[in-house]
Amino acid sequence: MTGRKGRQGEMLESVYSVLALVFILVACVELCDAATVVDVYRLIQYDLAGVPFGSRLAGLNHHAGSSPFAPGADLSRTVVIIPVREINITLLRDYIRQGQALGGLLLFLPQKFIPGIREYTVEGDQSQGKELMRNILFELEQLLIHANIPYPVYFAFEDDKINAVLADVKRNDAIGQPASATTGGYKLVVSTPEPKKLTSPTITNIQGWLPGLKSDGDTNQLPTIAIVASYDTFGAAPGLSVGTDSNGSGVAALLEIARLFSRLYSNPKTRGSYNLLFGLTSGGPYNYNGTLKWLRSLDQRLRESIDYAICLNSIGSWDNEMWIHVSKPPENAYIKQIFESFSNVAEELGVKVGLKHKKINVSNPRVAWEHEQFSRLRVTAVTLSELSVAPELLESTGGLYDSRQFVNETAVARSVKLVAESLARHIYGHQGKKTQIFADGSSLAVNPFYIESWLDLLSRTPRVAPFLKKNDPFILALKKELSDHTTEVNVQHEVLDGMFTFYDLTRATLNIYQVGSVAFDLLLLLVLGSYLILLFSFLVVTTRGVDDLISLFRRPPSRKVKTA
Repeated sequence: MTGRKGRQGEMLESVYSVLALVFILVACVELCDAATVVDVYRLIQYDLAGVPFGSRLAGLNHHAGSSPFAPGADLSRTVVIIPVREINITLLRDYIRQGQALGGLLLFLPQKFIPGIREYTVEGDQSQGKELMRNILFELEQLLIHANIPYPVYFAFEDDKINAVLADVKRNDAIGQPASATTGGYKLVVSTPEPKKLTSPTITNIQGWLPGLKSDGDTNQLPTIAIVASYDTFGAAPGLSVGTDSNGSGVAALLEIARLFSRLYSNPKTRGSYNLLFGLTSGGPYNYNGTLKWLRSLDQRLRESIDYAICLNSIGSWDNEMWIHVSKPPENAYIKQIFESFSNVAEELGVKVGLKHKKINVSNPRVAWEHEQFSRLRVTAVTLSELSVAPELLESTGGLYDSRQFVNETAVARSVKLVAESLARHIYGHQGKKTQIFADGSSLAVNPFYIESWLDLLSRTPRVAPFLKKNDPFILALKKELSDHTTEVNVQHEVLDGMFTFYDLTRATLNIYQVGSVAFDLLLLLVLGSYLILLFSFLVVTTRGVDDLISLFRRPPSRKVKTA
Protein backbone atom coordinates (compact mmCIF):
# COMPACT_ATOMS: atom_id res chain seq x y z
CA MET A 1 0.00 0.00 0.00
CA THR A 2 2.83 2.38 0.92
CA GLY A 3 4.66 1.59 -2.33
CA ARG A 4 1.59 2.36 -4.36
CA LYS A 5 1.16 5.74 -2.66
CA GLY A 6 4.82 6.49 -3.36
CA ARG A 7 4.39 5.71 -7.05
CA GLN A 8 1.29 7.90 -7.24
CA GLY A 9 3.24 10.75 -5.58
CA GLU A 10 6.04 10.38 -8.08
CA MET A 11 3.59 10.43 -10.97
CA LEU A 12 1.82 13.54 -9.55
CA GLU A 13 5.18 15.25 -9.29
CA SER A 14 5.76 14.40 -12.94
CA VAL A 15 2.38 15.88 -13.85
CA TYR A 16 3.20 19.09 -11.99
CA SER A 17 6.57 19.30 -13.77
CA VAL A 18 4.93 18.88 -17.16
CA LEU A 19 2.30 21.54 -16.36
CA ALA A 20 4.99 23.95 -15.22
CA LEU A 21 6.83 23.35 -18.49
CA VAL A 22 3.63 24.10 -20.41
CA PHE A 23 3.14 27.43 -18.62
CA ILE A 24 6.76 28.44 -19.19
CA LEU A 25 6.55 27.66 -22.90
CA VAL A 26 3.27 29.57 -23.26
CA ALA A 27 4.72 32.56 -21.45
CA CYS A 28 7.68 32.55 -23.82
CA VAL A 29 5.51 32.66 -26.95
CA GLU A 30 5.43 36.50 -27.00
CA LEU A 31 8.52 37.25 -24.94
CA CYS A 32 10.77 35.66 -27.54
CA ASP A 33 9.38 37.70 -30.42
CA ALA A 34 10.97 41.10 -29.75
CA ALA A 35 11.81 42.66 -33.13
CA THR A 36 13.89 45.71 -32.21
CA VAL A 37 14.52 48.49 -29.70
CA VAL A 38 14.52 52.11 -30.89
CA ASP A 39 15.41 55.47 -29.36
CA VAL A 40 12.46 57.82 -29.82
CA TYR A 41 11.95 61.53 -29.20
CA ARG A 42 8.64 62.77 -27.85
CA LEU A 43 6.72 65.69 -29.29
CA ILE A 44 7.03 68.66 -26.95
CA GLN A 45 4.30 69.19 -24.36
CA TYR A 46 3.68 72.71 -23.10
CA ASP A 47 0.97 75.13 -22.03
CA LEU A 48 0.70 78.67 -23.36
CA ALA A 49 -1.31 80.95 -21.06
CA GLY A 50 -2.95 77.83 -19.64
CA VAL A 51 -3.91 76.43 -23.06
CA PRO A 52 -2.47 72.93 -23.69
CA PHE A 53 -0.34 72.25 -26.78
CA GLY A 54 1.72 69.36 -28.06
CA SER A 55 1.44 65.70 -27.11
CA ARG A 56 -0.37 65.20 -23.82
CA LEU A 57 0.52 61.52 -23.27
CA ALA A 58 3.73 59.49 -23.27
CA GLY A 59 2.97 55.78 -22.75
CA LEU A 60 2.38 53.45 -25.73
CA ASN A 61 1.07 49.88 -25.90
CA HIS A 62 -0.75 49.32 -29.19
CA HIS A 63 -0.40 47.54 -32.51
CA ALA A 64 1.22 49.28 -35.47
CA GLY A 65 -0.64 50.46 -38.56
CA SER A 66 0.48 52.30 -41.67
CA SER A 67 -0.82 55.25 -43.63
CA PRO A 68 -2.95 55.85 -45.62
CA PHE A 69 -5.64 54.12 -43.58
CA ALA A 70 -9.17 53.24 -44.60
CA PRO A 71 -11.75 56.03 -44.18
CA GLY A 72 -13.75 55.62 -40.99
CA ALA A 73 -11.34 53.05 -39.56
CA ASP A 74 -11.16 52.80 -35.76
CA LEU A 75 -7.56 53.73 -34.92
CA SER A 76 -8.05 54.33 -31.20
CA ARG A 77 -5.87 51.29 -30.46
CA THR A 78 -3.44 51.71 -33.36
CA VAL A 79 -0.08 53.48 -33.53
CA VAL A 80 0.16 54.91 -37.04
CA ILE A 81 3.75 54.84 -38.35
CA ILE A 82 4.64 57.21 -41.17
CA PRO A 83 7.96 58.09 -42.82
CA VAL A 84 8.15 61.88 -43.06
CA ARG A 85 9.12 61.65 -46.72
CA GLU A 86 5.72 60.01 -47.42
CA ILE A 87 3.56 62.10 -45.13
CA ASN A 88 0.38 63.76 -46.34
CA ILE A 89 0.31 67.01 -44.36
CA THR A 90 -3.25 67.86 -45.44
CA LEU A 91 -4.61 64.48 -44.32
CA LEU A 92 -2.77 64.67 -41.00
CA ARG A 93 -3.94 68.25 -40.40
CA ASP A 94 -7.56 67.28 -41.02
CA TYR A 95 -7.26 64.25 -38.75
CA ILE A 96 -5.84 66.34 -35.90
CA ARG A 97 -8.30 69.21 -36.29
CA GLN A 98 -11.26 66.84 -36.33
CA GLY A 99 -10.08 65.40 -33.01
CA GLN A 100 -10.26 61.82 -34.20
CA ALA A 101 -8.98 59.12 -31.85
CA LEU A 102 -5.57 57.59 -32.40
CA GLY A 103 -3.56 55.18 -30.28
CA GLY A 104 -0.36 57.05 -31.14
CA LEU A 105 1.73 58.51 -33.95
CA LEU A 106 5.28 57.53 -34.82
CA LEU A 107 7.10 59.62 -37.45
CA PHE A 108 10.29 58.38 -39.09
CA LEU A 109 12.92 60.97 -40.06
CA PRO A 110 15.62 60.36 -42.69
CA GLN A 111 19.03 59.54 -41.23
CA LYS A 112 20.37 62.73 -42.80
CA PHE A 113 18.61 64.61 -40.00
CA ILE A 114 20.45 62.88 -37.19
CA PRO A 115 22.03 65.73 -35.17
CA GLY A 116 25.56 66.44 -36.38
CA ILE A 117 25.20 64.88 -39.85
CA ARG A 118 26.72 67.24 -42.40
CA GLU A 119 26.39 65.64 -45.83
CA TYR A 120 23.07 65.64 -47.63
CA THR A 121 22.63 63.67 -50.85
CA VAL A 122 19.42 62.81 -52.66
CA GLU A 123 18.72 61.19 -55.98
CA GLY A 124 17.99 63.53 -58.84
CA ASP A 125 18.03 67.26 -58.27
CA GLN A 126 19.91 67.59 -54.97
CA SER A 127 18.96 71.20 -54.29
CA GLN A 128 15.28 70.63 -55.06
CA GLY A 129 15.07 67.55 -52.86
CA LYS A 130 16.84 69.37 -50.06
CA GLU A 131 14.41 72.28 -50.08
CA LEU A 132 11.39 69.99 -50.45
CA MET A 133 12.29 68.00 -47.33
CA ARG A 134 13.00 71.21 -45.42
CA ASN A 135 9.60 72.64 -46.34
CA ILE A 136 7.84 69.42 -45.35
CA LEU A 137 9.52 69.42 -41.95
CA PHE A 138 8.78 73.10 -41.39
CA GLU A 139 5.08 72.64 -42.18
CA LEU A 140 4.85 69.45 -40.11
CA GLU A 141 6.52 71.07 -37.13
CA GLN A 142 4.28 74.13 -37.15
CA LEU A 143 1.24 71.85 -37.32
CA LEU A 144 2.30 69.71 -34.37
CA ILE A 145 3.51 72.40 -31.95
CA HIS A 146 0.35 74.48 -32.38
CA ALA A 147 -2.09 71.59 -31.87
CA ASN A 148 -3.45 69.95 -28.74
CA ILE A 149 -2.85 66.24 -29.40
CA PRO A 150 -4.42 63.83 -26.87
CA TYR A 151 -2.19 60.86 -27.72
CA PRO A 152 1.55 60.08 -27.76
CA VAL A 153 3.58 61.38 -30.71
CA TYR A 154 7.18 60.28 -31.22
CA PHE A 155 9.97 60.78 -33.74
CA ALA A 156 12.58 58.17 -34.68
CA PHE A 157 15.19 57.76 -37.40
CA GLU A 158 14.94 55.33 -40.28
CA ASP A 159 17.28 52.34 -40.42
CA ASP A 160 17.24 48.83 -41.88
CA LYS A 161 15.28 47.33 -38.98
CA ILE A 162 12.72 50.12 -38.98
CA ASN A 163 12.31 49.85 -42.74
CA ALA A 164 11.76 46.09 -42.47
CA VAL A 165 9.08 46.54 -39.80
CA LEU A 166 7.42 49.27 -41.86
CA ALA A 167 7.43 47.08 -44.98
CA ASP A 168 5.75 44.22 -43.06
CA VAL A 169 3.10 46.52 -41.61
CA LYS A 170 2.35 48.02 -45.03
CA ARG A 171 2.15 44.56 -46.60
CA ASN A 172 -0.36 43.32 -44.01
CA ASP A 173 -2.45 46.47 -44.27
CA ALA A 174 -2.48 46.21 -48.06
CA ILE A 175 -3.98 42.69 -48.00
CA GLY A 176 -6.64 43.70 -45.49
CA GLN A 177 -5.06 42.18 -42.39
CA PRO A 178 -4.19 45.15 -40.16
CA ALA A 179 -2.54 44.34 -36.86
CA SER A 180 -4.87 43.61 -33.95
CA ALA A 181 -5.23 41.31 -30.98
CA THR A 182 -6.91 38.68 -33.15
CA THR A 183 -4.66 38.89 -36.22
CA GLY A 184 -1.31 39.63 -34.54
CA GLY A 185 1.35 41.86 -36.11
CA TYR A 186 3.70 44.36 -34.49
CA LYS A 187 3.08 45.87 -31.07
CA LEU A 188 4.77 49.14 -30.09
CA VAL A 189 5.47 49.64 -26.41
CA VAL A 190 6.86 52.68 -24.59
CA SER A 191 6.82 52.09 -20.85
CA THR A 192 7.16 55.45 -19.16
CA PRO A 193 5.39 57.42 -16.43
CA GLU A 194 3.09 60.23 -17.38
CA PRO A 195 4.78 63.61 -17.95
CA LYS A 196 5.10 66.10 -15.09
CA LYS A 197 5.33 69.87 -15.10
CA LEU A 198 8.77 71.40 -14.91
CA THR A 199 8.91 73.59 -11.83
CA SER A 200 10.84 76.86 -12.15
CA PRO A 201 12.76 76.12 -15.37
CA THR A 202 16.07 77.98 -15.48
CA ILE A 203 17.47 80.16 -18.25
CA THR A 204 21.15 81.08 -18.24
CA ASN A 205 22.80 84.19 -19.68
CA ILE A 206 26.57 84.51 -20.15
CA GLN A 207 28.38 87.80 -20.66
CA GLY A 208 32.00 88.68 -21.38
CA TRP A 209 33.77 92.04 -21.34
CA LEU A 210 36.61 93.61 -23.29
CA PRO A 211 37.48 96.95 -21.64
CA GLY A 212 38.55 99.81 -23.87
CA LEU A 213 41.61 102.01 -23.37
CA LYS A 214 41.14 105.32 -21.59
CA SER A 215 43.30 108.34 -22.26
CA ASP A 216 45.45 109.61 -19.39
CA GLY A 217 43.41 111.76 -17.06
CA ASP A 218 40.10 110.79 -18.68
CA THR A 219 37.55 110.09 -15.93
CA ASN A 220 34.54 109.68 -18.20
CA GLN A 221 33.10 106.26 -18.77
CA LEU A 222 33.96 104.87 -22.15
CA PRO A 223 31.14 104.15 -24.60
CA THR A 224 30.16 100.53 -25.07
CA ILE A 225 29.15 98.44 -28.06
CA ALA A 226 27.26 95.20 -27.35
CA ILE A 227 27.33 92.10 -29.55
CA VAL A 228 24.57 89.68 -28.61
CA ALA A 229 23.24 86.29 -29.75
CA SER A 230 20.58 84.02 -28.29
CA TYR A 231 21.79 80.41 -28.08
CA ASP A 232 18.76 78.32 -27.10
CA THR A 233 16.25 76.62 -29.39
CA PHE A 234 12.67 75.37 -29.57
CA GLY A 235 11.16 72.68 -31.76
CA ALA A 236 8.68 69.84 -32.07
CA ALA A 237 11.13 67.41 -30.47
CA PRO A 238 13.28 68.99 -27.72
CA GLY A 239 15.75 66.13 -28.01
CA LEU A 240 16.37 67.00 -31.68
CA SER A 241 16.19 70.82 -31.60
CA VAL A 242 19.80 71.70 -32.41
CA GLY A 243 19.12 74.90 -34.38
CA THR A 244 22.35 75.06 -36.37
CA ASP A 245 21.22 78.22 -38.15
CA SER A 246 18.72 79.61 -35.63
CA ASN A 247 20.71 80.45 -33.77
CA GLY A 248 23.84 78.32 -33.78
CA SER A 249 25.22 80.46 -36.58
CA GLY A 250 24.83 83.59 -34.45
CA VAL A 251 26.60 81.95 -31.50
CA ALA A 252 29.52 80.76 -33.64
CA ALA A 253 29.83 84.23 -35.18
CA LEU A 254 29.80 85.96 -31.79
CA LEU A 255 32.56 83.71 -30.45
CA GLU A 256 34.70 84.36 -33.54
CA ILE A 257 34.15 88.13 -33.25
CA ALA A 258 35.16 87.94 -29.59
CA ARG A 259 38.29 85.99 -30.57
CA LEU A 260 39.26 88.55 -33.21
CA PHE A 261 38.81 91.60 -31.00
CA SER A 262 40.52 89.92 -28.06
CA ARG A 263 43.68 89.87 -30.18
CA LEU A 264 43.34 93.57 -30.91
CA TYR A 265 42.48 94.48 -27.32
CA SER A 266 45.26 92.39 -25.82
CA ASN A 267 47.78 94.98 -27.07
CA PRO A 268 47.44 98.50 -25.56
CA LYS A 269 48.62 99.95 -28.88
CA THR A 270 45.66 98.47 -30.75
CA ARG A 271 43.05 98.55 -27.99
CA GLY A 272 40.09 100.69 -28.99
CA SER A 273 38.45 103.45 -27.00
CA TYR A 274 35.20 101.49 -26.81
CA ASN A 275 34.23 98.79 -24.33
CA LEU A 276 32.93 95.64 -25.99
CA LEU A 277 30.19 93.69 -24.24
CA PHE A 278 29.42 90.16 -25.46
CA GLY A 279 26.17 88.52 -24.43
CA LEU A 280 25.01 84.95 -24.98
CA THR A 281 21.37 84.99 -23.96
CA SER A 282 18.70 82.37 -23.33
CA GLY A 283 14.93 82.37 -23.66
CA GLY A 284 15.04 83.59 -27.26
CA PRO A 285 12.00 81.61 -28.49
CA TYR A 286 9.94 82.96 -25.58
CA ASN A 287 9.95 86.65 -26.50
CA TYR A 288 13.65 86.90 -25.61
CA ASN A 289 12.85 86.58 -21.94
CA GLY A 290 16.48 86.02 -21.01
CA THR A 291 17.63 89.12 -22.90
CA LEU A 292 15.17 91.26 -20.95
CA LYS A 293 16.34 89.86 -17.61
CA TRP A 294 19.98 90.31 -18.58
CA LEU A 295 19.50 93.94 -19.60
CA ARG A 296 17.62 94.74 -16.41
CA SER A 297 20.40 93.18 -14.35
CA LEU A 298 23.06 95.44 -15.89
CA ASP A 299 24.25 98.43 -13.93
CA GLN A 300 22.29 101.47 -15.10
CA ARG A 301 25.47 103.39 -15.92
CA LEU A 302 26.68 100.52 -18.08
CA ARG A 303 23.35 100.26 -19.85
CA GLU A 304 23.33 103.99 -20.51
CA SER A 305 26.87 103.80 -21.90
CA ILE A 306 25.83 101.43 -24.71
CA ASP A 307 26.05 103.35 -27.98
CA TYR A 308 24.35 100.53 -29.80
CA ALA A 309 23.94 96.76 -29.80
CA ILE A 310 24.19 94.33 -32.70
CA CYS A 311 22.11 91.17 -32.32
CA LEU A 312 23.01 88.21 -34.52
CA ASN A 313 20.19 85.93 -35.66
CA SER A 314 20.17 83.23 -38.37
CA ILE A 315 23.19 84.20 -40.47
CA GLY A 316 24.30 80.80 -41.76
CA SER A 317 22.40 80.12 -44.98
CA TRP A 318 22.36 83.32 -47.03
CA ASP A 319 23.81 83.93 -50.47
CA ASN A 320 24.21 87.60 -51.27
CA GLU A 321 21.79 89.67 -49.17
CA MET A 322 21.43 90.33 -45.45
CA TRP A 323 18.95 92.45 -43.55
CA ILE A 324 19.36 94.93 -40.71
CA HIS A 325 16.16 95.09 -38.67
CA VAL A 326 15.55 98.21 -36.57
CA SER A 327 12.85 99.61 -34.32
CA LYS A 328 13.97 103.21 -34.37
CA PRO A 329 13.32 105.27 -37.52
CA PRO A 330 15.97 104.92 -40.24
CA GLU A 331 16.62 108.69 -39.86
CA ASN A 332 18.04 108.11 -36.38
CA ALA A 333 21.72 109.15 -36.32
CA TYR A 334 22.98 105.86 -34.87
CA ILE A 335 20.82 103.80 -37.24
CA LYS A 336 22.09 105.75 -40.25
CA GLN A 337 25.69 105.35 -39.07
CA ILE A 338 25.32 101.58 -38.52
CA PHE A 339 23.58 101.03 -41.84
CA GLU A 340 26.10 103.08 -43.82
CA SER A 341 29.02 101.29 -42.18
CA PHE A 342 27.55 97.86 -42.92
CA SER A 343 26.61 98.88 -46.46
CA ASN A 344 30.15 100.04 -47.26
CA VAL A 345 31.73 96.82 -46.01
CA ALA A 346 29.05 94.73 -47.75
CA GLU A 347 29.81 96.43 -51.04
CA GLU A 348 33.49 95.56 -50.68
CA LEU A 349 32.52 91.95 -49.97
CA GLY A 350 30.26 91.84 -53.03
CA VAL A 351 27.02 91.42 -51.08
CA LYS A 352 24.04 93.58 -50.20
CA VAL A 353 22.57 94.78 -46.92
CA GLY A 354 18.95 95.94 -46.70
CA LEU A 355 17.21 97.90 -43.96
CA LYS A 356 13.87 96.86 -42.45
CA HIS A 357 12.03 99.15 -40.02
CA LYS A 358 9.39 97.67 -37.71
CA LYS A 359 7.93 99.88 -35.04
CA ILE A 360 7.36 98.11 -31.73
CA ASN A 361 4.17 98.19 -29.72
CA VAL A 362 5.17 98.40 -26.06
CA SER A 363 1.74 97.17 -24.94
CA ASN A 364 2.13 93.99 -27.03
CA PRO A 365 4.07 91.26 -25.18
CA ARG A 366 5.20 89.73 -28.46
CA VAL A 367 8.90 90.40 -29.13
CA ALA A 368 9.82 89.33 -32.67
CA TRP A 369 13.51 90.37 -32.69
CA GLU A 370 16.09 90.43 -29.93
CA HIS A 371 16.95 94.10 -30.52
CA GLU A 372 13.38 95.02 -29.53
CA GLN A 373 14.17 94.24 -25.89
CA PHE A 374 16.95 96.84 -26.09
CA SER A 375 14.63 99.34 -27.75
CA ARG A 376 12.03 98.91 -25.00
CA LEU A 377 14.72 100.09 -22.56
CA ARG A 378 15.66 102.98 -24.85
CA VAL A 379 18.93 101.44 -26.03
CA THR A 380 19.73 101.67 -29.73
CA ALA A 381 20.03 98.21 -31.24
CA VAL A 382 19.71 96.32 -34.53
CA THR A 383 19.35 92.69 -35.57
CA LEU A 384 21.43 91.31 -38.43
CA SER A 385 19.68 88.38 -40.08
CA GLU A 386 19.20 86.55 -43.36
CA LEU A 387 15.45 86.61 -42.60
CA SER A 388 13.69 89.50 -44.30
CA VAL A 389 10.50 89.24 -42.23
CA ALA A 390 10.04 88.87 -38.48
CA PRO A 391 9.15 85.25 -37.63
CA GLU A 392 5.95 84.38 -35.81
CA LEU A 393 5.98 83.09 -32.25
CA LEU A 394 7.82 79.73 -32.03
CA GLU A 395 8.79 79.96 -35.70
CA SER A 396 12.39 79.81 -36.98
CA THR A 397 13.64 78.82 -33.54
CA GLY A 398 15.87 75.87 -34.44
CA GLY A 399 13.47 73.00 -35.08
CA LEU A 400 13.67 69.72 -36.98
CA TYR A 401 14.45 71.30 -40.35
CA ASP A 402 17.33 73.42 -38.98
CA SER A 403 20.15 70.87 -39.20
CA ARG A 404 23.82 71.02 -40.14
CA GLN A 405 23.45 70.34 -43.87
CA PHE A 406 21.46 73.54 -44.34
CA VAL A 407 24.18 75.80 -42.88
CA ASN A 408 27.20 77.02 -44.81
CA GLU A 409 30.23 77.96 -42.70
CA THR A 410 31.34 80.23 -45.54
CA ALA A 411 28.17 82.29 -45.05
CA VAL A 412 28.88 82.54 -41.31
CA ALA A 413 32.49 83.59 -41.96
CA ARG A 414 31.25 86.24 -44.38
CA SER A 415 28.84 87.49 -41.71
CA VAL A 416 31.70 87.68 -39.20
CA LYS A 417 33.78 89.67 -41.65
CA LEU A 418 30.88 92.04 -42.27
CA VAL A 419 30.25 92.70 -38.56
CA ALA A 420 33.89 92.79 -37.44
CA GLU A 421 35.04 95.19 -40.15
CA SER A 422 32.05 97.48 -39.57
CA LEU A 423 32.71 97.57 -35.82
CA ALA A 424 36.44 98.09 -36.22
CA ARG A 425 36.00 101.02 -38.60
CA HIS A 426 33.65 102.65 -36.12
CA ILE A 427 35.90 101.98 -33.12
CA TYR A 428 39.11 103.15 -34.80
CA GLY A 429 37.56 106.03 -36.79
CA HIS A 430 38.00 104.54 -40.25
CA GLN A 431 34.45 105.19 -41.50
CA GLY A 432 34.36 105.70 -45.23
CA LYS A 433 37.81 104.20 -45.69
CA LYS A 434 38.49 100.88 -47.38
CA THR A 435 40.85 99.76 -44.66
CA GLN A 436 40.74 96.01 -44.06
CA ILE A 437 41.64 95.30 -40.46
CA PHE A 438 40.70 91.63 -40.68
CA ALA A 439 42.21 91.00 -44.09
CA ASP A 440 42.36 87.45 -45.42
CA GLY A 441 45.77 85.86 -44.89
CA SER A 442 46.71 88.22 -42.05
CA SER A 443 47.14 87.33 -38.40
CA LEU A 444 43.71 88.87 -37.78
CA ALA A 445 41.93 86.94 -40.54
CA VAL A 446 38.64 85.22 -39.84
CA ASN A 447 39.27 81.57 -38.95
CA PRO A 448 36.83 79.33 -40.87
CA PHE A 449 38.01 76.21 -39.01
CA TYR A 450 37.12 77.78 -35.66
CA ILE A 451 33.65 78.62 -36.98
CA GLU A 452 33.24 75.14 -38.45
CA SER A 453 34.17 73.41 -35.19
CA TRP A 454 31.57 75.41 -33.25
CA LEU A 455 28.90 74.82 -35.87
CA ASP A 456 29.60 71.09 -35.65
CA LEU A 457 29.24 71.16 -31.85
CA LEU A 458 26.07 73.25 -31.96
CA SER A 459 24.55 71.00 -34.64
CA ARG A 460 24.64 67.98 -32.33
CA THR A 461 23.62 69.74 -29.10
CA PRO A 462 19.89 70.16 -28.34
CA ARG A 463 19.43 73.45 -26.47
CA VAL A 464 15.80 73.90 -25.44
CA ALA A 465 16.27 76.15 -22.41
CA PRO A 466 13.79 74.60 -19.92
CA PHE A 467 15.61 71.26 -20.29
CA LEU A 468 19.14 72.68 -19.83
CA LYS A 469 20.44 72.52 -16.28
CA LYS A 470 22.58 75.24 -14.74
CA ASN A 471 25.71 73.09 -14.98
CA ASP A 472 24.94 71.61 -18.38
CA PRO A 473 28.20 70.76 -20.21
CA PHE A 474 27.21 72.97 -23.12
CA ILE A 475 26.69 76.03 -20.90
CA LEU A 476 30.04 75.33 -19.22
CA ALA A 477 31.67 75.08 -22.66
CA LEU A 478 30.24 78.47 -23.69
CA LYS A 479 31.47 80.03 -20.46
CA LYS A 480 34.95 78.60 -20.90
CA GLU A 481 35.19 79.73 -24.52
CA LEU A 482 34.08 83.25 -23.71
CA SER A 483 36.55 83.30 -20.79
CA ASP A 484 39.37 82.49 -23.23
CA HIS A 485 38.67 85.65 -25.23
CA THR A 486 37.18 88.14 -22.75
CA THR A 487 37.48 89.19 -19.12
CA GLU A 488 35.00 89.42 -16.26
CA VAL A 489 32.83 86.61 -17.58
CA ASN A 490 29.60 86.42 -15.61
CA VAL A 491 26.91 83.75 -15.65
CA GLN A 492 23.38 84.72 -14.73
CA HIS A 493 20.73 82.14 -13.81
CA GLU A 494 17.13 83.27 -13.97
CA VAL A 495 13.72 81.60 -13.82
CA LEU A 496 11.87 81.54 -17.12
CA ASP A 497 8.67 83.44 -16.56
CA GLY A 498 5.80 84.45 -18.71
CA MET A 499 3.03 82.41 -20.27
CA PHE A 500 4.90 79.12 -20.86
CA THR A 501 4.68 75.90 -18.84
CA PHE A 502 6.71 72.87 -19.91
CA TYR A 503 6.54 69.13 -19.18
CA ASP A 504 9.34 66.58 -18.89
CA LEU A 505 9.97 63.29 -20.74
CA THR A 506 11.54 64.30 -24.03
CA ARG A 507 13.17 60.96 -24.88
CA ALA A 508 12.18 57.31 -24.44
CA THR A 509 12.89 53.76 -25.57
CA LEU A 510 10.47 52.07 -27.94
CA ASN A 511 10.20 48.27 -27.91
CA ILE A 512 8.76 46.71 -31.05
CA TYR A 513 7.34 43.21 -30.57
CA GLN A 514 6.21 40.84 -33.28
CA VAL A 515 3.23 38.99 -31.84
CA GLY A 516 1.14 36.20 -33.26
CA SER A 517 -2.64 36.14 -33.55
CA VAL A 518 -4.89 34.76 -30.79
CA ALA A 519 -5.95 31.90 -33.07
CA PHE A 520 -2.34 30.99 -33.68
CA ASP A 521 -1.56 31.08 -29.96
CA LEU A 522 -4.54 28.84 -29.16
CA LEU A 523 -3.61 26.38 -31.88
CA LEU A 524 -0.02 26.33 -30.71
CA LEU A 525 -1.15 25.75 -27.12
CA LEU A 526 -3.48 22.94 -28.20
CA VAL A 527 -0.79 21.18 -30.22
CA LEU A 528 1.78 21.62 -27.48
CA GLY A 529 -0.60 20.38 -24.79
CA SER A 530 -1.63 17.35 -26.84
CA TYR A 531 1.97 16.46 -27.53
CA LEU A 532 2.91 16.67 -23.84
CA ILE A 533 -0.09 14.58 -22.76
CA LEU A 534 0.78 11.88 -25.28
CA LEU A 535 4.42 11.97 -24.25
CA PHE A 536 3.54 11.69 -20.59
CA SER A 537 1.10 8.82 -21.21
CA PHE A 538 3.68 6.97 -23.28
CA LEU A 539 6.30 7.29 -20.54
CA VAL A 540 3.93 6.11 -17.81
CA VAL A 541 2.75 3.11 -19.84
CA THR A 542 6.26 2.01 -20.79
CA THR A 543 7.69 2.41 -17.30
CA ARG A 544 4.80 1.50 -14.97
CA GLY A 545 2.08 -0.06 -17.05
CA VAL A 546 -1.43 0.81 -18.19
CA ASP A 547 -2.95 0.20 -14.78
CA ASP A 548 -0.84 2.94 -13.20
CA LEU A 549 -1.87 5.39 -15.95
CA ILE A 550 -5.55 4.56 -15.40
CA SER A 551 -5.16 4.90 -11.63
CA LEU A 552 -4.06 8.50 -12.08
CA PHE A 553 -7.52 9.40 -13.33
CA ARG A 554 -9.47 7.07 -11.02
CA ARG A 555 -11.05 8.55 -7.92
CA PRO A 556 -9.51 6.98 -4.83
CA PRO A 557 -11.98 5.04 -2.59
CA SER A 558 -13.25 6.97 0.43
CA ARG A 559 -12.13 5.78 3.83
CA LYS A 560 -14.80 4.28 6.07
CA VAL A 561 -14.81 5.60 9.58
CA LYS A 562 -15.40 2.89 12.19
CA THR A 563 -17.98 3.76 14.79
CA ALA A 564 -18.16 2.34 18.26
